[in-house]
Amino acid sequence: MKNKSAAKKKAAMPATQQHLSLGEIKNDTILMKDGTLRAALMVSSINFALKNEDEQNAIVSSYIGFLNSLDHSIQIVIQSRELYIKPYLEKLLQQEKAQANELLRMQIADYRAFISELVELSQIMSKHFFVIVPYDPLSNKQKGFWSRLMEVINPANLIKLKGERFLKRKYDLDQRVRQVESGLKSMGLEVARLDTQSLIELLYSTYNPDIALTEHLPPLNKIQVES
Repeated sequence: MKNKSAAKKKAAMPATQQHLSLGEIKNDTILMKDGTLRAALMVSSINFALKNEDEQNAIVSSYIGFLNSLDHSIQIVIQSRELYIKPYLEKLLQQEKAQANELLRMQIADYRAFISELVELSQIMSKHFFVIVPYDPLSNKQKGFWSRLMEVINPANLIKLKGERFLKRKYDLDQRVRQVESGLKSMGLEVARLDTQSLIELLYSTYNPDIALTEHLPPLNKIQVES
């Protein structure tokens, strides 16, 4: 009886997804429950301090020009995570076992121990930089007010949408993405848009920072989603 009661209680509890504003991820795009879209760009960094004065001024001018060129908001996200070095240590261990030379094997073992201790004691963090590009039909000033309003009257339909409205909004989002990419590249930054698999992995690691280091997601075609 207790097991049945616990099972019913667990079934009655709302799923975690119901508390998130995310609706769906497809076509390299995040669909929000309110009908808006998001694209995520991974961006490289610049060691600004190592640039000379002229280079620094050029970067600042490019950044100001980039911000002034935008007619919509963007979000800049910096994600810090403990450096995940386990695969590298495992590779060193394999090389150590395969090494026939005793001296080289000892040197690899010492190096592996040194790297492991260094990362553990120094708490070395890896940083990743992202620019989130949103699209909200109401913020598209190129369209008339009533046209924008009609697109958001029933945004829940977007989640189940198979075609036209989603593709139309995605087209507008893609235009914004290209504009943002161009502005970032003008500062000497490398930019890559996250695809569907990368978006899922990013959100997974964001909401599960502890287990993401040890439990990695399978490829997209092997992920089973409960309905």
